[in-house]
Amino acid sequence: MDVVLRVVQPEEMALEPAAARPAGNRAAARVEALFREHYGRIVSMLARLTGDRAHSEEIASDVFHKLSQRPALLDSGDDLAAWIYRVATNAGLDALRMNSRRRQREEAAALDVMGSAQPSALEQLLSAERAARVRTVLAVLKPRDAQLLLLRSSGLAYRELAAALGIEAGSVGTLLARAEAEFERRYRARYGESV
Repeated sequence: MDVVLRVVQPEEMALEPAAARPAGNRAAARVEALFREHYGRIVSMLARLTGDRAHSEEIASDVFHKLSQRPALLDSGDDLAAWIYRVATNAGLDALRMNSRRRQREEAAALDVMGSAQPSALEQLLSAERAARVRTVLAVLKPRDAQLLLLRSSGLAYRELAAALGIEAGSVGTLLARAEAEFERRYRARYGESV
């Protein structure tokens, strides 16, 4: 028996079928629109953090489910993208801190993702070790610093970082520089070498 797997795109997913949704349910439509707009980017960001794409998809789905369960937040008119990114990064960091067995799966997944050109066994070992070290240091940083570094590495602009973390746009550069310096300081203290 042949099993065919295919990747489901965000636009193919619906939190609730359109036919089953009452015409006046703007909250569900708003959640679905936010889901379509941000799901892929959230999953990519979480996959870089956790090293496990499947788990990242679960976390992202949970974030949108939490959003759908908060009608007051949906009706508030606030920028929900910031809320989504903040909750997603917190959930990702929580998963990173709480599940030591996940680290072993992350390292195996990172090796699979490395590409078609097979690196040597030594390169694989060094890459997995470096990824584990970075995750270890991220886990001990202040949550805001870890979020800043993670979101910036995901490609968010300073304005998006400010909105996601609820900080002034003018202070993002300073906070990011401090977070990078703290990350490097802790990395050197723990591993005796630069990043």
